Amino acid sequence: MKKRAFGLMAAAVALFAFAAGCTDAGQGTTQEVTEETAEGNAEANTEGTSESTTEGQIRVGSLKGPTTMGLVNLMKDSENGESLGNYSFTIETDASVLMASMISGDIDIALVPANMASVMYNKTEGQVSVIDINTLGVLECVTGNPDVASIEDLAGQTIVTTGQGTTPEYVLEYLLSEYNVEGYTLDFKSEATEVAAALQADSNTVAVLPQPFATVACAQNEGVASVFTLTDAWDGLDNGSKLLTGVTVVRNDYLNNNTEAVELFLSEHKASAEAAVSDVEGTSELIAEYGIIEKAPVAAKALPKCNIVCITGDEMKAYMSGYLQVLYAADPASVGGALPEDSFYAE
Repeated sequence: MKKRAFGLMAAAVALFAFAAGCTDAGQGTTQEVTEETAEGNAEANTEGTSESTTEGQIRVGSLKGPTTMGLVNLMKDSENGESLGNYSFTIETDASVLMASMISGDIDIALVPANMASVMYNKTEGQVSVIDINTLGVLECVTGNPDVASIEDLAGQTIVTTGQGTTPEYVLEYLLSEYNVEGYTLDFKSEATEVAAALQADSNTVAVLPQPFATVACAQNEGVASVFTLTDAWDGLDNGSKLLTGVTVVRNDYLNNNTEAVELFLSEHKASAEAAVSDVEGTSELIAEYGIIEKAPVAAKALPKCNIVCITGDEMKAYMSGYLQVLYAADPASVGGALPEDSFYAE
């Protein structure tokens, strides 16, 4: 199925784009689910939010966590009748639900873990496309150990973390290898709350946690702090890719028949993400309102560290393809058994 190129309406959409004020459970092959679910469950409610769908609406699904934080301004605009596009939004706590809804055609656009997008591409034999990167890396090293300030300092350390056999493990192992770190031990916990408990019991514990868990752990224990991010460590390799958390995908049958609507969504999503970065206080109130993080003050501390973005085009392709190659090298199943073809990346 041939995709239409993005950019046909860029000039027209720019005339209507709002200013800054407008604006991650199942596991299996969707390996990133553990990370995204952890992000969403820290200080969060557990009930999803959905709106009834009417004819002509773009049906958008997302996960509780950072990937939805960049969407809340658009969600509020839509709720108030102030968005240019006509949308219905569904927030899930289980990424497998989103994938099933995309495959069945019940959702048109979904904000999902980056590797899950590749799994979906392979599962549908190329019937989805990625249109933007919405969240970069959210993993951080949290500790009160004075001997740890950089990834090189993890040599000889026991690192407490989550995500065994999933992307957090693959990312951490990749970075430790690239930085020639040796003699370390990975101590895996089933949930991020267990990692936080280990930090609470001993501030010298060296832990890797996703946002907003990292922020919550630091708030609960003055003896620990975030000493470096895995995003910064990844960027230090200067390999042309980026450490990713979430991306936005669209069903190709919907895209081919509704190119202008998808283009408009992309513009409004970008404005919403920009507002999340520029208006932390206002966005944090919405994050709490939509139940992504229960308390706005916690959201306000975590939001600036969640790397909310809206990256498209050639940058998106370069950043994501390199990231998926790292995961594929660690475990082909983590990306659905094969790397996506170029047609996966919307122009």
